[in-house]
Amino acid sequence: MMNHNELGKWGETFAVEYLAKKGYEILERNWFFAKAEIDIIAQKGEILVICEVKTRNSDFFGDPQDFVTSGKIKLLVKAANEYIISNDLDVEARFDIIAVLKNKKQEKLEHFEDAFYHF
Repeated sequence: MMNHNELGKWGETFAVEYLAKKGYEILERNWFFAKAEIDIIAQKGEILVICEVKTRNSDFFGDPQDFVTSGKIKLLVKAANEYIISNDLDVEARFDIIAVLKNKKQEKLEHFEDAFYHF
């Protein structure tokens, strides 16, 4: 069985493969700014997609997407703003959550587009 970090990396790779199959261009993985990390930065058309990936091996304590806290959202918005400014981009940004559940019985992925809004 994978440890926590291995499971997280596996989930991010699974999410990247999913997004690529759906026609997204993957721009960055594990992009850091200050205390924030963006798991996946992708683009589809004119939309910059900021993806937070949550991977769990059980939904006993809740669905993976339920673990994206308001503090994490604030950090993601701050990091996304920095990415857009530092790359001089003129794009619309969208914030998605990709929830992955992997255990012996299943590998399940749910993609929540526009999971939250920035202000």
